[in-house]
Amino acid sequence: MNISRLACVALACILTTSTFSQEPELELTKKDSIVNSYWLVSLGTNIVDDSGHEFSRLFDMEDAWNMVPYPSRISVGRYFKNGLGLEAIGSYNQYKEGKTIDKVVNPEDKDYFGIDFRVSYDLNMILGETGFFDPYIGIGAGYTDANNQGRGTYNAVAGFRTWFSDHWGLDFNTTGKWAMSTDNATNHIQHALGVAYRFDVEKGLSRKGQEKLALLEEMEKEQQRVQDSIAKAEEARLLAERLQREKEAAELAAAEKAKKEAEEARRATLQNKINQLGNVYFRLNSSYLTSKDKELLDELVAIMESEPKLTIKIAAHTDSRGTHQYNQWLSERRAERTVEYVISKGISQDRIRHEAFGETQLVNDCADGVRCTEEQHSKNRRSEFKIINL
Repeated sequence: MNISRLACVALACILTTSTFSQEPELELTKKDSIVNSYWLVSLGTNIVDDSGHEFSRLFDMEDAWNMVPYPSRISVGRYFKNGLGLEAIGSYNQYKEGKTIDKVVNPEDKDYFGIDFRVSYDLNMILGETGFFDPYIGIGAGYTDANNQGRGTYNAVAGFRTWFSDHWGLDFNTTGKWAMSTDNATNHIQHALGVAYRFDVEKGLSRKGQEKLALLEEMEKEQQRVQDSIAKAEEARLLAERLQREKEAAELAAAEKAKKEAEEARRATLQNKINQLGNVYFRLNSSYLTSKDKELLDELVAIMESEPKLTIKIAAHTDSRGTHQYNQWLSERRAERTVEYVISKGISQDRIRHEAFGETQLVNDCADGVRCTEEQHSKNRRSEFKIINL
């Protein structure tokens, strides 16, 4: 059961309880939802205190704190439902000239590199959900090259994250680093501040939210028991109505299908009848109708007179000889003359339309530059008839 459904359930239960009793209202809110597990990436800066007396002068920023003026720390981690988290951290810094390093004034700038791995624990698992405040502690190990000395370190960290949304927040922490070998390598402290982004977030209910959920589920069951008898009768009524609607829809669909099939069959039969008349074929460079052409058009007129709702489109074409512009003009003239003749026989102008294609729709391969016989060219000089509406 997800959070949105639980909210709907809560609303239904509230309406029921407010009607029949004076029990306090319950609802699941955003505060009852917590992040259980996620991946996290952070980018920020780090401050290193390697003065040699860190805990006695913890905030000696002027003499002991070292940092660079650009992002110098990156981390990637995976955090689990049980509160544990695994994180890998890389950091860079620079010991500044004049700062106290290992209880000695540093004579020159020196690079600091660190790579650390740690296991942390979310204290909210003990304290309970505290909203946007997310404290944690952790332990780990790493390797640090500081003051021109490489060393393995044991680490302990304490920090907190503050979240502005499910994905974005800030990470503040302080890590104590103890050298595994004490040969000329002092312990030091590393503070960090970064922007944190978490993804692949899995959310769940807090402890308080789970208690609400249990109560809401009980209320839902009780409400369901009361409504079951009403629901069954309503389901039967709705089923009968649905079956009736489905029957009527099926009958209507069958009638529509039969009507459409009949219209398509009639249209195909009529188009076939028109196709059997053949096309009007024109002489070379001519748009005039021969007596044979007029006889064909008279038969077309007869068909249109027998079908008062029939609308025809005349498509006129030319062969490829001549320029494109000329052939377009010539096909328009052929279409117009064909239409004029049909109209002259008493067919209404709004029942016959025309379109001219010039040499763009040849019925064979007799394009520009292709040698063809006159008979082959003549097949392209035509007017065709297509049904638009019936």
